[in-house]
Amino acid sequence: MSRIGDAFKKGKVFIPFITGGDPDIETSYELIRTMAESGADIIEIGIPFSDPIAEGPVIQEADLRALSAGTTTDQLFEMVIRLRKETDIPLIFMTYMNPIYVYGTERFMKRCAEVGIDGIIVPDVPFEEKAELAECCSEHGIDLISMIAPTSQDRIETIAREAEGFIYCVSSLGVTGVRSEITTDIGTMVKQVKNVTDVPVAVGFGISTPEQAQKMAGLSDGAIVGSAIVKLVAQYGRDAVPHVAQYVKKMKEGVVRAQ
Repeated sequence: MSRIGDAFKKGKVFIPFITGGDPDIETSYELIRTMAESGADIIEIGIPFSDPIAEGPVIQEADLRALSAGTTTDQLFEMVIRLRKETDIPLIFMTYMNPIYVYGTERFMKRCAEVGIDGIIVPDVPFEEKAELAECCSEHGIDLISMIAPTSQDRIETIAREAEGFIYCVSSLGVTGVRSEITTDIGTMVKQVKNVTDVPVAVGFGISTPEQAQKMAGLSDGAIVGSAIVKLVAQYGRDAVPHVAQYVKKMKEGVVRAQ
């Protein structure tokens, strides 16, 4: 059982996301450390990329801030080494195929395993093209997190059968960002997954309030929140840590109410 699997065994999970290196590496380190202390069960760290096709403006701007600050993939690996001295919470990299390819796929996965990364999410690799990446992840004990979307339909069960770690259920069409309401029939999507696998399902895209987190965790095994946290980082910059800590506590309480 991976660390990710262990986290879901304890109950409904809350998974916050931040862009690594936004506004700088040191603040990212403090944010992740504090989020772990404030109730996060798993943390997603975005590797900044110049063309993040799944992201809305909030995370695109965060990527630009991080890249402007000189953030590199190696710096993020070093940051994870420091974090591992403080916490054993599961850590996931969210990235795109280009940064992995440029770094060297084998070298990237080996380094993930060495520093203590538990899984990766790569939204621009379709299920049908994931074999090579999945094999490399498997060799190094890294969970390749599968995504299902409202458009997946007939493919949901096919994707679910091969999933590991957890399944990222995309709640809305389009890119990441805060939504005032989520209209997708998440319950039906999750049931389709549960028909064929015991791998847990967490819902993301558009969740920003404790009430939304409670609702989505009630329909699944957990809630994922990105843009709402990245907005706080954009607003407060290097002073964002206490604001994010308070927000994570409130969102975790919402998720717990769904137990």
